[in-house]
Amino acid sequence: MSEDPRVQGESNDHYVKHGGVHFRTHVSPQEINDFVRKLPAGKRESLFEVLDQLGQAGLITVVNDHVFADGDGVIAGGEDIQSLQ
Repeated sequence: MSEDPRVQGESNDHYVKHGGVHFRTHVSPQEINDFVRKLPAGKRESLFEVLDQLGQAGLITVVNDHVFADGDGVIAGGEDIQSLQ
């Protein structure tokens, strides 16, 4: 097992509460909170911008696997949603 905190397993997979985007953390929640707190106000206005800034800094990786969570935290894949339409 790696000692590097930036090499993480699936236990660090998360979903954004509003928007359901799947992402993986590479640092502690405290480090993420500290980083976001230090962002200029204009960079904290939208969740998309915050995620982008976190990604550019290497603190998270947005996982483009077409798996999202709904507002209740229920995880569903894009294919499942399409089959319901």
